[in-house]
Amino acid sequence: MTVAQPGAGVLVTGANGFIGGQIVAHLLGAGYRVLGAVRQPEPFLRRFPVADAVAVDMNRDTTPESWLPRLDGVDAVINCAGILQQSRGQSIDAIHHRAPAALFDACQTAGVRRVIQISAISADAAAGTDYALSKKAADDHLAGLDLDWVVLRPSLVYGSGSHGGTSLMRALAALPFAVPLVGAGDQPFRPIHLDDLARAVTIILARPDLSHAVIEPVGPERLTLKQILLKLRGWLGLRAVPALPVPVPMVAALCKVGDLTGAGPMRTTSLKQILYGNDAPAEPFVVAVGFTPRTMDAALASHTAQTQDRWHARLFFLRPALRWLLALMWAVSGLLGLFLPAEITYPLANFAGFSEPMLAVLVIGSSLVDLALAAWVASNRRPGLACLVQVAVIVAYTVGLTIGHPGLWLDPFGSLLKNLPILAAVLVNAAIAEER
Repeated sequence: MTVAQPGAGVLVTGANGFIGGQIVAHLLGAGYRVLGAVRQPEPFLRRFPVADAVAVDMNRDTTPESWLPRLDGVDAVINCAGILQQSRGQSIDAIHHRAPAALFDACQTAGVRRVIQISAISADAAAGTDYALSKKAADDHLAGLDLDWVVLRPSLVYGSGSHGGTSLMRALAALPFAVPLVGAGDQPFRPIHLDDLARAVTIILARPDLSHAVIEPVGPERLTLKQILLKLRGWLGLRAVPALPVPVPMVAALCKVGDLTGAGPMRTTSLKQILYGNDAPAEPFVVAVGFTPRTMDAALASHTAQTQDRWHARLFFLRPALRWLLALMWAVSGLLGLFLPAEITYPLANFAGFSEPMLAVLVIGSSLVDLALAAWVASNRRPGLACLVQVAVIVAYTVGLTIGHPGLWLDPFGSLLKNLPILAAVLVNAAIAEER
């Protein structure tokens, strides 16, 4: 039976992620050589300069041949790649099932016997979601191979940082007047701290007796969603407020909005996974890894919340709202320019003595630019470049109107003055746009 001892090379997929990044940190601290299999090697190498990286695309790397060259010098593989729900350009079946299955097949061909698969406690056919079914498909494929495999199915994973569902929980806990719950908030969890999960992975990697096993990493206490949210609120240092039960159909409707807009982790899949359950006995995991994970109170107390934690929690819902409001502003500006009567728009645009045809080109052109910016901001693609273009357009509009109509600065409705806070909003949106 093959195990990977410190000094061995470990390929980690999803190494830039919430779980994968912490596992990489523990592996490097334990003396392993790490190869991060990530979409963007540069940010990964900036975070972990002593590691190596290789560019992969789990949407496309779905054959063993695409993985075999990447296994040179690799002694073990840990698959941490995952997404909550399919979106444009992100195939949940490819990322959770077909690409990992191809990687596992390549491991068998290359003789890389030690493989750890990070799955989910709800990776069960009964859960019925694409998330659960695709995770289970990869788990089952790995279990059918002649490898020294371990499948880990953790419950809710939280840490000093957050991402996805844990960010949503912090944001719910930080709302000003009440902490909203899903129904009565009695859904059970066994939350485990990210450090404890990463420690367990490092232990399992080097243990020859842990193989051909499905293990459920869970914390030592069973907590309801309500208890978790109230603990997070206390950790953030915020005053107590009532817990507010929200009917499940109403939550489901909000998740449908999330499905349509692609904004945030409030999705139908996450709701179904919460309602399905995230509970399991604690004893088997403790016996398997040889240590007892910390309680949530103890783990939170080991890393006190700082100002940036409260900022992040409070900005969580404001971030998509800001993006969509900016997109709405550009869209309305563009539509008004196209459809308002010429006697309203032309006098504003005519500050250089343009002829009427030139004014028409100027008004229509600027309106189309505004509409294009609305679509770009809404898509959230390349937010840094979108920010620069928005700033350039706003500055150009402001300078042009200042030259042609300087009296607009004295308009009691702030016709030009409003451009200053809009510029600030554009810069803030760019600063908080990226999730990783």
